[in-house]
Amino acid sequence: MKNKYYAVIDTNVIVSALISTTLESNPVKVFRAILQEQIVPLYNDDILDEYRTVLSRAKFHLAPSLIDTVLKAITTDGLSLDRTPANDIDFPDPKDITFYEVALSKEDSYLVTGNIRHFPAREFVITPAEMVRLLETLVIF
Repeated sequence: MKNKYYAVIDTNVIVSALISTTLESNPVKVFRAILQEQIVPLYNDDILDEYRTVLSRAKFHLAPSLIDTVLKAITTDGLSLDRTPANDIDFPDPKDITFYEVALSKEDSYLVTGNIRHFPAREFVITPAEMVRLLETLVIF
């Protein structure tokens, strides 16, 4: 068993965690696991830009200070990686390619997304619920 997981967290999971009305939603549990260092978030500059752009949308009503805190948590405890090219794969949204390719850059990592159909069906592409199930197997020292 592991004591932490490495994962790229799709923007929709971060948004869902921040706007959730319950502390027991799976996206909230995933984000909490980042703060508790059970998940090491993987990112690059494109992912950080996407997070900031989406979280700053007026419809989410998120304070700039909260957005800064979220990004700081990801960069402080996370791992910045280059992309590993994913050749010959079509993505419905070209912005999703970065998330997938960063996940490819770290062996035994995951891509956690609420939009699983936007990515190729691979064992490492999982939903927040699946990530929560994995977190329940962690050995905490």
